Amino acid sequence: MWRKFRPVIGLQVLATITIASIAAWIAGLHGAISAALGGMIGIIAGLVFVLLTARNKVRSAGEVLLVAFKAETAKLFLAIFLLWLVLALYQGVVVVGLIGSFVVSILIFSIALFAGDKM
Repeated sequence: MWRKFRPVIGLQVLATITIASIAAWIAGLHGAISAALGGMIGIIAGLVFVLLTARNKVRSAGEVLLVAFKAETAKLFLAIFLLWLVLALYQGVVVVGLIGSFVVSILIFSIALFAGDKM
């Protein structure tokens, strides 16, 4: 499982750094921090998904679907909670940078779901 997601997580980190750099140029320090936080939220939520799916030994298609559903639900709730936490606590947040970086990070994570075992 980790072998499949490791390159994707690396790509998420690279995209987050790139977006944070662009946000720093456009919106300054708060833009960079906001973009970095948005990307990190996507990365952390993705890691939770991987941890929850990797620790289960499933034996049937139904179990696979149940584990995937539970992991995706945990990922979604964690991401929403972390986004809310940043928006509530970080007074200088640049919302476009935060949400933009988060969306890119989540979209990159979805690549792993469609990638074959060659990844």
